[in-house]
Amino acid sequence: MKIALPVYPGLTVLDLIGPFQVLSQLPSEEVVLVTSEPGIVADDTGLVRLEVTTALADVPAPDGVVVPGGFGTRRLLRDGDPLVDWLAAVHPTTTFTASVCTGALLLGQAGILDGLEATTHWSAYDTLASLGATPTAERVVRRGKVWTAAGVSAGIDLALALVADLHDDDVARAVQLGIEYDPQPPFDAGSPSKVDPDLLAFVRAVSAEREAAALA
Repeated sequence: MKIALPVYPGLTVLDLIGPFQVLSQLPSEEVVLVTSEPGIVADDTGLVRLEVTTALADVPAPDGVVVPGGFGTRRLLRDGDPLVDWLAAVHPTTTFTASVCTGALLLGQAGILDGLEATTHWSAYDTLASLGATPTAERVVRRGKVWTAAGVSAGIDLALALVADLHDDDVARAVQLGIEYDPQPPFDAGSPSKVDPDLLAFVRAVSAEREAAALA
C-alpha cells in the first residue's frame, strides 16, 4: 500500500511527522512525501526545512492520503494550489483519505467533506463549516473512508486508528509500544472546554496573529 503525505509551505511539522512516524513502522506500507514543487519546503515557523523530491504528479493513485495542517493552509485556500486539485482527483480511488488539524480545510476545499461530520483544530471550526463540513469536537472522526483528526497532536491518534483498521488492534498496539506513545500531560488543558476564558482568548489571539502572518 502506498500512502502519500502531502507537504506544502507553512505546514505544522508535528501534523506530518506524527503520522509519518507511526505509518513508517509498517514494512507493508510505502510512505511517500509529495509536494506541488519538489525542493526545499519550509514549515510554519520557517525554522524546519524539508527536502521533498516527489511531485504530486508522480503519485496519481495513492492507496491512502494523510494531509497535515498548518497556518499555510490559509494561503493555499486564498491563492489556490495544485494540491487541492490533486486531492479531488485521487480521492475517488483511495482506500482512505485523511487529514490532521487544518489539513481538513484542504479536504473541504477539494469537496471531500461536503455534508460530512469532520474535525479540525478548534480555532478553525467556522472555516471548516464554510467549506461544507459539519464540525465536531471529537478527536478522530471517521465517516466512510474519510478520516479527520483534531489539532496537531491528534495526528498520532489518527495514524494508530488507521493502522488498526488496515491491520488489526494488536499491530496498532505494537506500533504504539514501539514509539512509546503513553501520553501523560502535565496539565489538563488540551481542549477549549478545559481552560478558563482568559487563557482561551489569549491562545485565540496568538493563533489569529500567526494566521495573519501566514497570509502576509
